[in-house]
Amino acid sequence: MEVLHALEHALLDTILVFPILYLAYLLVSYFSHSQNNKYTKFLHHSKKAGPVVGAFLGCIPQCGFSSVMSQFYSQKVITLGTLMSVFIATSDEAIPIMISQPQFIPSLLALIGIKFAFGVIIGYSLDGVIYLINRRKKAVPVEPITEEVHPHVHNHHCCAKNIFLDALKHTAVVFAYVFVITFVLNIIEETVGLDALSVLFTDNVFIQVLIASLIGLIPNCAASVFIVELYMSGVLHFGALVAGLCAGAGVGLIVLFTLNYKKIKENVLITVLLYIFAVLCGFATSFISL
Repeated sequence: MEVLHALEHALLDTILVFPILYLAYLLVSYFSHSQNNKYTKFLHHSKKAGPVVGAFLGCIPQCGFSSVMSQFYSQKVITLGTLMSVFIATSDEAIPIMISQPQFIPSLLALIGIKFAFGVIIGYSLDGVIYLINRRKKAVPVEPITEEVHPHVHNHHCCAKNIFLDALKHTAVVFAYVFVITFVLNIIEETVGLDALSVLFTDNVFIQVLIASLIGLIPNCAASVFIVELYMSGVLHFGALVAGLCAGAGVGLIVLFTLNYKKIKENVLITVLLYIFAVLCGFATSFISL
């Protein structure tokens, strides 16, 4: 009976997520489905505003932009600061999941604002440090891509022949993740109680931040779903939620390691920096209770 009860609650808890997820994915599919590289050209001519643009795109509830930006970075279209701003601001499926529960909308608004601000600050800080290092080494900064070079995006994560079917496919996959994770959490709550998870993560927000940041690095939307469900269940503090979602760049890291394979050390450094920044963001917001 406990299993059936948990199954029923999982279905009721997640059914409202489906239409919200679908609308979000449909919007992202529309904007990312470009045949003439107009977004690439826009990024070429807006490098100074890169971290702001990156943080804004990261706030859109889907990991597609993190994968697109990883490809742009490997092609030297965008700076490291812009890439990191996207990674930090990306919340993956957390936004539509929290929207489906009205009581968490204040937390969601705070989350989006905080992650956007951190993305912009960290992005510009990184670009500034790299600029100073290049000046000290008397090295020429990365040359801007000329008008003759227009990298073409061959990215299966962003483009589809039918945006409606593409959005439906992504929605079904994420909905399955949400349902399974919610079902598992309900089983734990029905059998041993949420105290079991509380013991695992402890009630210390700083330890939670360290653990959540590691979970966030897992390149899969299930990680963000797991983190936000733990927060909504009262297991994680808000600071840990921020840390975990700041580290969660979706499939962006996979794309980065795949396309930027000649620079493995650089990719590892970016991953380490992402974890460190996520932890710092979590610590900085650990005093907020929502």
